[in-house]
Order: sequence, then C-alpha cells, then structure tokens
Amino acid sequence: MNIKYFLPMLLTASMLFSCADQKKEEKPIEVATEFKTEVEQFADVKILRYQIPSFENLTLNQKKLVYYLSQAGMYGRDIMYDQNYRHNLIIRRALENIYQNYAGDKTTEDWKNFEIYLKRVWFSNGIHHHYSNDKFKPDFSKEYFDTLLKETKTILTGEPYEVIFNDKDAKKVNLDESIGLLEGSAINFYSPNVTAADVDKFYASKIDKNDKTPVEYGLNSKLVKNADGSLEEKVWKVGGMYSASIEKIVSWLEKAVGVAENAKQAEALKLLIEYYKTGDLKTWDAYNIAWATSTEGDIDYINGFIEVYKDPKAFRGSFESTVQIKDFDMSKKMAVLAENAQWFEDNSTLQASHKKKNVVGVSYKTVNVASEAGDSSPSTPIGINLPNNNWIREQHGSKSVSLGNIIEAYNMAGGTDRLKEFAFDEAEVETEIKYGQEADKLHTALHEVIGHASGQINDGIGQPKETLKNYSSTLEEARADLVGLYYLPDTKLVEMKISPNAQGIGKAAFDNYIRNGLMTQLVRLNLGDDIEEAHMRNRQLVAAWAFEKGKKDNVIEKVTKENKTYFVIRDYAKLRVLFGQLLSEIQRIKSEGDYKAGKALVDNYGVKVDQAIHKEVLDRNSKFKSAPYSGFVNPVLTAELDAEGNIKDVKIVQPASFAEQMLDYAKRYTTLPNIN
Repeated sequence: MNIKYFLPMLLTASMLFSCADQKKEEKPIEVATEFKTEVEQFADVKILRYQIPSFENLTLNQKKLVYYLSQAGMYGRDIMYDQNYRHNLIIRRALENIYQNYAGDKTTEDWKNFEIYLKRVWFSNGIHHHYSNDKFKPDFSKEYFDTLLKETKTILTGEPYEVIFNDKDAKKVNLDESIGLLEGSAINFYSPNVTAADVDKFYASKIDKNDKTPVEYGLNSKLVKNADGSLEEKVWKVGGMYSASIEKIVSWLEKAVGVAENAKQAEALKLLIEYYKTGDLKTWDAYNIAWATSTEGDIDYINGFIEVYKDPKAFRGSFESTVQIKDFDMSKKMAVLAENAQWFEDNSTLQASHKKKNVVGVSYKTVNVASEAGDSSPSTPIGINLPNNNWIREQHGSKSVSLGNIIEAYNMAGGTDRLKEFAFDEAEVETEIKYGQEADKLHTALHEVIGHASGQINDGIGQPKETLKNYSSTLEEARADLVGLYYLPDTKLVEMKISPNAQGIGKAAFDNYIRNGLMTQLVRLNLGDDIEEAHMRNRQLVAAWAFEKGKKDNVIEKVTKENKTYFVIRDYAKLRVLFGQLLSEIQRIKSEGDYKAGKALVDNYGVKVDQAIHKEVLDRNSKFKSAPYSGFVNPVLTAELDAEGNIKDVKIVQPASFAEQMLDYAKRYTTLPNIN
C-alpha cells in the first residue's frame, strides 16, 4: 500500500548501453552539469530531482543488481499507460512525434500550450489527471492540432483523436455508484461493455469467503465481455496480454538473479519470474511470502501489478516498480517501531476481538530510491507497505519502507508561504516549522509499519475489496492514518528514542492533519468537484468526522479572522480520544465487513466539499506560484563496459530536463503496440 541539500555535482555525458546488445552505442543523454532539486514547473505540477546517497559505496554486484532491477521496471512503463486508458499509447506517440518533428514557430502560445499538454500526459501516464482522475483538455484548438499533425505527417484519427477534445471518457476512475462504477470509468481494466454487476457475478462463483488463504482474484488480468456475452480474463503474462513488455521485464529479472545478494533474495526473484511466465496467482502469493521474509541485504525492490486503487471494483493491480537501497542509519533508528509492533497492537483502541494476538514479521526500513517506474513515476509515494494480501501479512509479515531521499527532495523544494497563509497564528507556524518534518516522517512510519499491519478480519467475512467494495481503499487508508495520529503524541515514542517531543510532535501532526483535511488539500480540486481520490477522501473523512463529533466540547473550532476561515484545535487530548474512537469503528467495519456503515462514513464525510470554503481556499492560494503537485525525473543509471562488453561500473547522471528523459524512455522502452 502506497502513501516527500544541496550537493554540487559535476557530471559528464556518458554513453548509454543496453545489456541485451551491449556493444550497440546509443546517443548520449543530455545531462545536468550541477545538481538542483527543481527542474521545471508547468500547469499544476512541479518536477524535481532526487539523489542516490552512497551509491558509489556499493559493490559492483550490488550496482549491477540495482541496474538490472531498474531496467526491469522501466520496461513496464508502456503497460501503465495502457492500463490507465485504452487510447493513451497511440495519443502519447502521436504527441511525441509532433514534438520531435515540428519545424514551425515554437514561440507562439499555441505551441507552448501543446508542450504543456504533452508534459501533462507524460506526468500522468495518460490523458487523465494523475490525482483527480479528470480528463484534462488542451488549451489549443482542433485547427492548430490539425496543422501540427499535417506538418509532421503524424496520423491520429477516429476516437483517439476526438477524445482529446470531447467530453467522452471524462473520468479515469469513477466512484459514484449512481453513474456506474465501470460505465463512468475510463480505466482500461475492463472492456467498455463490462458492468459492475458482471464483475460481481463473475467472481462470486470463484471466491470462497471461508478460504483462509485466498489469492488476489483478478489482480493480473483485464476482464472482457465477448460477443456471446461470456466473460474472460486476459491475463498479463508471457504469452498473454502485455507479453512484449513482460518478456523484457523477465529478461532483466533473470540477470538480477545472477547477482542477488543472498539465496533468499534469489529465490524471491525466481518466483517473480515464474509468476510473470505463468500468470498463476498462487505463485504470486508464494513470491510475496518469499519477498516479505527476505529481509537481509542492502538492495530491495517492488515489481508487479500491485495497488488496486485505480480499479473501481478494487480487483486489478497497476504496474509499479521501485528499486531501493537501504539507508543504514535511519533504518537502524526506526527498526524499533517494528520491534514494538505488538505493544502498539495491544495498546490500541480496537475492540479486543479485532486485535491481532501475534503481530508477525513487520519489518521497517528507510530506503533511498534508485529508480521508479509505472504507477510510482513521475508521481511517487513516500511510504510503501506490502504485500497487500491480508492472510500473508498476518501469517508471514510485511515490509514497510519510507523513501528517505524522496522525502528529502520534497523538503528541499518546500516553503512556508502556504503554511503562514492557512495556519491560525504564529504559534501554530512555529510548531510546524520546529516539529512538522519530523512529525510527517513519524506519521508515515506509523501509518505503514503499525497501521497497515494492525487489526484482523473476523472468520468467514471475506477480504475488504469483496465486503467494502469501492470504499475499501479509502477506509483502509483512514484506518492506517488514524493509527499514526493516535500514537504520535504518545510518550512511548520518546522512550523509544524516535520522537524528540511527544507534545510538540503531536500538536504539529494534529494541526497539519486538520488544516489539510478540511482546507489546504482542496487546492488540488476544481471548484465544484467532489473528492474522488482515496487518500484525499480519507483525510477529509477523518478531519470532518472529528470536527463534527467534537463540536459539543469545542474540540476543533471554526474561526473567522480578518475575513479568513481557520480550523483551530482547542483540545488536543480530546481530539486524540476522537481519533481513537474513529479508529475502533473503522476497524470494526473492516473486521465485520459492514458495507453499509463504511459507505455512510465515506459518503457523509469524505466526498462532498463545502463550496464556500473551497472557493475561499482557492482564492487565498491563488497568490502562490508553487504548484500543488510534485513529481520526479529519475537519475539515469549508465553501465560502463569493458572491452569484452561486461559491466565494469554503473554511474549516475541527472537528466537535464523532464522532456529529455521522457523522450529517452519512449525511445528505449517502447514495447507494446498502440492497441492491446
């Protein structure tokens, strides 16, 4: 499950090689000559860089392992585009052809708007916004686009052409049941003629709610309805759907096996390869057990069809890849959380019957990302907890990681202007400045390590995606957030030597969560929109529920000062009690599979937006130039070869621009046809 210093570097251009054809030279990549965190900004997006600390201290085999795993991830890039929308690949390739071949005037507003549109497509892995899921439309006319197509001899016709400008397929992921979960979603996990009722019926005959070790049905396939009305899963595997990309992924994973750090790591990689070759979900479970229990070594990775947030029915996984190098100092400091997992479970506000009696194998590390692809790039999580299958987590444990260098890059690019605008007074600002970054780091750790690992489902209830359906992701994220919020003010964290000050950390975390949940996150929405994204829904749900339930005791007060609205916490202790109560209720909903109660919580508190507050937030935010969303270019890992074509070292260069990296990826990692 997924949830943000300056070192001058003198970099020289280096030749890029493919290990599949190591003697073939490619055009040298344009590189940045000095490291700067910020690359550029366009639309509502800011592009950043991150560094890979201590990469040069790895052994050659470790560097090779990082390199091979990163290449395996990159070859899943086209899959992510196609999963997001059936016409994304042909649209992206047409836009890229125009961008590289147009010889006309590139100083006009029309051309600038074309560039922005293409960059938005790159950033979102398609034509729908990466966060709001709304289709974004270009700020240039059809007539101008026709000119670009003609002058560059680019062919784009029919629905892929029309959909750029019309209102069809307006929402990538729709969670409004009245519209139709699948009928209103453009996501390419189902053929357009498949309905939510079809999905329910198809899996009802497969899922046994009494199965103690169920597979993740539907995780690695597209469900299509044939002409005769029958339903069929097109499995994503070698020889199946997306085979051309998966064959490349497998070839690089096979190289990784040869330089694995230990036998357990090699075993996990071999099982992942077998899974990609067969598409067998039992093999996927075997892989996840091997991966979750492989905790030795300095290099780790995520690779596969994993998170189901983009499926309105919560079955199908988006392709995702990260490659990680252990941050030794921070991992040692934070490992104490995992060691005390049972204490947190025993002392939580959950009902006794919903608590785990034996929290198994929760490992936590701070890592430095070396490469990201698919659903993790360019927009990236800052914390990851896997595997997602509940019974594996309960019986074999899980891994939680905090992406340290990503968080560091976010912090380097941050500022205090928005904070000063939306914080109530100077004391709130000072608390955030003093404790805010540490509070965020600890909340991410508690969310991933303790939150997602806590609680148990009652026997015979079934998995949350079956019982809570389209509300399962929001409720799970809210549950994990609440675990973190409940424990952040606890002196136990100070005793464990991972929190500098219980009161200060608690206040900073509570202030920020309420301020963000009720106000500042709204800068990400257009006026009049409901909240669609699961994490945004969860944050508003928690904050709005606590605000309403605490009115009697004035726990959170809505204050108007100088014609501006603020939500001010008046009683932090009582707010913590409220967080504990909501945590217990959401765990009950999950444990008992109470769909009705879960739906009511999300619909009543997490979806609708106070339009007056929203307008005010947008007005107050309009004076700031910094974009509300950030993402990253990846450092480029370049293999240096000896005379025999063997890798003698792996070096890092930073791409000079976002466009340069995206075009390089399109050239090197294109594997799939336009239509799949």
